[in-house]
Amino acid sequence: MRRDVDDGLLPACSAAVGFGGEVVWTAAFGTGPDGGPATPDDRYAIFSCTKALIAGVMWQLIGEGRVRPEDRVVRHFPEFGANGKDEITVEQVMTHTSGFPRAPMGPPEWDDRDWRVAQMAKWRLNWEPGTRFEYHPTSAHWVLAEIIARLDGRDHRESVRERLLRPLGLERLALGVEPADQGDIVPLVAFGEEPSAEELRATLGIDSFDRGEVTPDVLLAFNDPGVRAVGVPGGGGVSTAADLAAYYQALLGDPLGMWDPEVLADGTGHVRVTMPDPMVGVASARTLGLTSAGNDGLAVFRGMGHNVSHRAFGHNGAAGQIAWADPESGISFVYLTCGVDRHFLREARRIVGISSRAGLLTRPLPEA
Repeated sequence: MRRDVDDGLLPACSAAVGFGGEVVWTAAFGTGPDGGPATPDDRYAIFSCTKALIAGVMWQLIGEGRVRPEDRVVRHFPEFGANGKDEITVEQVMTHTSGFPRAPMGPPEWDDRDWRVAQMAKWRLNWEPGTRFEYHPTSAHWVLAEIIARLDGRDHRESVRERLLRPLGLERLALGVEPADQGDIVPLVAFGEEPSAEELRATLGIDSFDRGEVTPDVLLAFNDPGVRAVGVPGGGGVSTAADLAAYYQALLGDPLGMWDPEVLADGTGHVRVTMPDPMVGVASARTLGLTSAGNDGLAVFRGMGHNVSHRAFGHNGAAGQIAWADPESGISFVYLTCGVDRHFLREARRIVGISSRAGLLTRPLPEA
C-alpha cells in the first residue's frame, strides 16, 4: 500500500483487519480530504461494497417472514411487472440473473422516488430472467431499495442506518450523506492510461474490453455532493476501512443476533448461482447478495486473492475496493482507495496482491 502511494500510483488508500469480533489493525497512506496526511478516520466511496448493506437488510426482512427469495418482485412492487418483468423473483434480482443489467437510472431525477418507480416500470429485459448471469452494477439494487421501502415503511437509506449501522455502532459507514457532512470523504482522482490492445491480447486474449456503465467518468461523478446524498443502493456508500471491516466481523459472528441464523448462513455461505461470469470467464459463485470464494480454487478471479478458504465471502467495489471475510480464519479485510486507475489490468493485479497478502494473516510464520 505504501509503495503504491510513494510511487505515485495512488493518491491515498486505507485498510483494516478485523479479527475476534473487533478491528485489530488499521493503516492509511497518502493525502487526506483536507490536504494533510491520510488517516484511518478518512472516508472513501466504497462503490459496490455497498451491496453487502442492502443484502444485510434483505436478510433481516427474509428472517422476519416479510419477503421470500422465491417471491416474484411484483408481489411487493406491482408496478415493476410492466414490459414482461412480472415473473422475475427476488432471488434473481439478488443474484444478478434478472435480465436487466444496464437498465438506466441516473441524475438529476433519481432522488425522486416517484420518478424512480416510473423509470423501473419502463425498463425492458435484455434476456430471459434466470437463463444467465450478468452483473447488474446498479439497476438490481434500485429494485431492492424499493422493496425495502415498501416492506419497512421507510427509505432504504434509513433502513440501512436503523437496522444495521446504528445497532453496530458504525458511525463512519453510511449510505446517503448530506453535503454538510461530506468533509471527511477523500475525493476520487482518475489517473493512468487505458491498457493497450497489445496488453489486452497478452493478458486476456482480446483486443478490447467493454467496462459497461462502470467507467472512470461515471465513478468520478461520486465526487458530486448530490450524488453522495442520493445513497445509490448498488454503489453509493462511504466508509472508513475500519467500519466496513467491523460490519463483516458482525456477519461472521452476529453478536447482537441481528439475523436469523439460517438466513445469515444462507446469505454468506450458500452458492445459488454458478453460471459463468462473462466479465472474467469463470463461475459466478453468487450467494443471495454476495460473492463466495467458491470451492473451485478460483477465488482469485472473484477479488479475494489466492489464500482465503473456500468459505470466504464478500463484495468488492469499483476502483479496486476490497471487502471480504473468511469464516475459516476469522479475518475480515477491507482495502479502500480514492484512486480510479484507468489501467484496469493494473488495478486487478493490485487487488490480487493485496488480498493474497491479507489471506495469509492467520497462518503460522515460517521457522527462522
